Amino acid sequence: MSTNETPAGELPEWWSDGECQRIGAPVDWFFPERGASAAPAKSICAVCPVIDECREYGMSQKFGVWGGLSERERRRIRSQRARERGAA
Repeated sequence: MSTNETPAGELPEWWSDGECQRIGAPVDWFFPERGASAAPAKSICAVCPVIDECREYGMSQKFGVWGGLSERERRRIRSQRARERGAA
């Protein structure tokens, strides 16, 4: 995902260290159409040195693949975290 195609707002410090930035991956790989495969993005994320930072940043993002997680996967994690907070 090249920096000229990033989501609006200030970019996190780690952003430029992402594998997606290093290889200039097409942004549409990280925002696939409904029903399209997220595999291209996930394969890049799998070798990314900032996957943890990206994944945590992505927890507040509604769309796209962040830190190797799809929208559905992040929703599941958010729900799990909310249940855990409620049980504490």
